[in-house]
Amino acid sequence: MKKGVFAILCFFLVLFVADCAQAGSIWAKRDKKDRKLYADDTARNIGDVLTIKITEESTVDNTADRNLDKKTDRSNTFNGDVGGLADLGEFGLSAESSNTLKSTAKYKDERSFVDSITVTVVDIQPNGNLVVMGTRNRNIGGDTQIIEVSGIVRPSDIAFDNTIKSQQVADFRIVSKNGGIAEPYTRPGWLGRIFDIIWPF
Repeated sequence: MKKGVFAILCFFLVLFVADCAQAGSIWAKRDKKDRKLYADDTARNIGDVLTIKITEESTVDNTADRNLDKKTDRSNTFNGDVGGLADLGEFGLSAESSNTLKSTAKYKDERSFVDSITVTVVDIQPNGNLVVMGTRNRNIGGDTQIIEVSGIVRPSDIAFDNTIKSQQVADFRIVSKNGGIAEPYTRPGWLGRIFDIIWPF
């Protein structure tokens, strides 16, 4: 009887020691929720996220100068001798005209947009390119800003930190909508818009 009890105690002791050894073992099973040390976080599949670094600058400088000058000078002289019957003398006719046009037109527009927005892969094209789309809403002190971004990304252009420049996005489309408290102060009033239609100069 004593031998049976001793054997059972030895059996449980062995199980306890084995469990403790497994807890500190390097071969312990890894938790699937733990992040892998060398995980690849770049966007590859539908639903993955990607950060677009937006750096858009556009400059339009158009200047047109026109300087046209036209002058016409005509002079005719007639002899007043009519078949020897009468001598009316000489008389002349001269005409001079001048036309001058000078005009200058200048248009210059400079715009810059710098921001970053994280988008989601919504589709994958047959050649492997990623179709991305994303929206960002900001509301600061009653002023709202909505930024909508979409385009096509080539996976090889994605950097190691899962970012891409906006210049590398094909069919890049960005829409920025502003509203809120400051909106009435950034657009002309209804009377000014009417005058712009009637007298656009």
